[in-house]
Amino acid sequence: MVRMDVLNDALKSIYNAGKRGKRQVLIRPSSKVIVKFLTVMMKHGYIDEFEVVDDHRAGKIVVFLNGRLNKCGVISPRFDVCINDIEKWTTNLLPSRQFGYLVLTTSSGIMDHEEARRKHTGGKILGFFY
Repeated sequence: MVRMDVLNDALKSIYNAGKRGKRQVLIRPSSKVIVKFLTVMMKHGYIDEFEVVDDHRAGKIVVFLNGRLNKCGVISPRFDVCINDIEKWTTNLLPSRQFGYLVLTTSSGIMDHEEARRKHTGGKILGFFY
């Protein structure tokens, strides 16, 4: 069976492992988008760290959780978000203005919505976490 959305599978397994109280979770297959998404989550302290395991196939990622993640998910299809619409998307997806992040893929890389607003770039929405 073919995996349709690798990022969605990865975030679902992270979310489910966090709900079960696990300290680490194995994600496979690996992709560049998953690694960048996890880097954004790690930068904001929602996960501890992650290791990319190269097994000469699709690859694996071991993510170490810290219990701070409440929810994470993918927005599919990847809607276009211009700078003026970022505020509308944050109010729709995030629980409050104080915490939580949207992850956008822009022409200057994958970043959260606050960094995209600082760099004054729009892009396509990948997902969210809080």
